[in-house]
Amino acid sequence: MDIVERLADDLLDARRSIELEEARQLVEVPTAELPALLSLAHEVRRRWWGDGVELESLVSAKTGGCPEDCAFCSQSMHFDSPAQRHAFLPLDEVLGAARATEASGASHFCIVAAVRGPDRRLMDQVLEAVEAIHEQTSLGVNCSLGLLTREQADALRDAGVYRYNHNLEAARSFFGEIVTTHTWEERAETCRLVTDVGMNLCSGGILGMGETWEQRLELAYQLRELGPSEIPLNFLNPRPGTPRAGQRPLEPTDALRAVAIYRLIFPDIIIRYAGGRELVLRDAQALGLVGGVNGMIVGNYLTTAGRPAAEDVRMVEDLGLPVTGGRRE
Repeated sequence: MDIVERLADDLLDARRSIELEEARQLVEVPTAELPALLSLAHEVRRRWWGDGVELESLVSAKTGGCPEDCAFCSQSMHFDSPAQRHAFLPLDEVLGAARATEASGASHFCIVAAVRGPDRRLMDQVLEAVEAIHEQTSLGVNCSLGLLTREQADALRDAGVYRYNHNLEAARSFFGEIVTTHTWEERAETCRLVTDVGMNLCSGGILGMGETWEQRLELAYQLRELGPSEIPLNFLNPRPGTPRAGQRPLEPTDALRAVAIYRLIFPDIIIRYAGGRELVLRDAQALGLVGGVNGMIVGNYLTTAGRPAAEDVRMVEDLGLPVTGGRRE
């Protein structure tokens, strides 16, 4: 009996997550057995969550000019990238994006700003936008504003921010290869702060930046220690002008293997398709939705175009999966 069969007999009854050594064995499962691994991940997802898929859209409310040097990011002021820059969008534009999100069928909307952390002016703009979105839509409002102070985290919680996104991006052992202007521990500290004040934590990473499989697993178990309620899985889309511009995109089978393994490590949280899936998976995107994924970012990303939200909704519906608000059944 191989590792997938052994785990199937245990995980579906015991409702547990896999441990590191089991995850390592799944990395070595032959590609020919990948469908069986994806099927197990889907059954685990259904056992914990049912069939629903939660949809979220985002707005890059402040783009470019970031002082950090994240090697994958075209918004860094350190790189000669063609990404456009703009200050915080006018409130009516943020509201327009939120209304479009609600019309698409998504239940969550994330306000994102390219900064090390918010200053007073940015916080005021974000809090005004959060209040207006709550007043004019039924959306859950999330934010991604970089490193936070406790005062800022308290203010966002009090404003009704549902989730705060702060990705670890990479395993601690690989982090110095992609960022030098802040540390992995600084990122982890903001993640801890988010849960300490009572917000839901959204934290994941980017796969395909040159890390090893062991480092992909390291990232997963470091995330598990932080207790996120959702993990966005991004796949590197190499951006012109960045240090990772020449990186070869992840193989589709590796992306799907990662989706399935992360689901088995995290049976009880949302695993969300995020940036780069269109480039890396192409026509195989649907396989992730029957291989562990139960959330998607729809529409455009921060500096790259996604698929029209209607196409993603149709893909979900074609698979016989309902769009839901992301509550576990």
